[in-house]
Amino acid sequence: MTRIDQFESVFKSADKPLFRYEPFSIGSLMVLTDLADEAAESFAAFVGRYTGGGGLPEISSRRVIKGADFTTIEECLDLIAGEKPDLICTYRGLHSDCWRWGQSLGSYVEVLTQTVSLPVLVFPHPAVAETVFAAEAGCRHVMAMTDHLAGDSRLVNAALFFTPSQGTLHLTNLEDQQVFERYMEAIDKIPSIDSAAARESVLAQILKEARDYIQSCRTVVEEQELDVEIQETVGLGLHVADYKRLAAARDVDLLVMNTKDSGQLAMHGLAYELAVELDDIPLLLL
Repeated sequence: MTRIDQFESVFKSADKPLFRYEPFSIGSLMVLTDLADEAAESFAAFVGRYTGGGGLPEISSRRVIKGADFTTIEECLDLIAGEKPDLICTYRGLHSDCWRWGQSLGSYVEVLTQTVSLPVLVFPHPAVAETVFAAEAGCRHVMAMTDHLAGDSRLVNAALFFTPSQGTLHLTNLEDQQVFERYMEAIDKIPSIDSAAARESVLAQILKEARDYIQSCRTVVEEQELDVEIQETVGLGLHVADYKRLAAARDVDLLVMNTKDSGQLAMHGLAYELAVELDDIPLLLL
């Protein structure tokens, strides 16, 4: 390596993405249900208790959509287009009984995640007993998950918004182990590269970037005097299986994740797998 290469590497390693605190803004909220009057209001109250322990103070308007207000997906989308909410709150199996068998979002929620550019907060179906218990316990542990956390301020800001005072925000960065191994196998076949040293150096750098970013999140949270504890999980993983294990181990009340690839609205593969598999945890789909 030449001196110029060494200088360039040092310069680039010092150029680290830092967390930018931009409070997640929710001015209007739509609670989307297929329930009748009293049951719909009961679910709306549950949403308020869950997302902030007493309601979301920044929300200036709230519209509760009831079962009689729409009967088709087209009517549902028209209601959303007319109201233009900042956040949609609903549940799996809307206008469907698919929730009885689990591991399904239902056609309405799937269409919302693919055609609407708004964040969607998806709960287990209100008929599921665990939902009631979650309402009593409140939202204390929030997990933001991704395979590339460094620089993703929107994800962290959204997760912070839903983390209550004295709550815990788990920042989780699991790099795809299969992708990493594929690149390492390619490096193994290049004679001019010390593959053992490359494996150690590349992995250390990838994980260091995530840890440095999480540290910048802690620094900003302290500067903003937010009473939130930040815990980190950084490593290699197989995503769905490992995230399910981590969510259970951390007793997660809300999982926050990006669901759209750049340049398209459809939910990308990993996010969809997690959304389907983690059917007993509320999900904030960005």
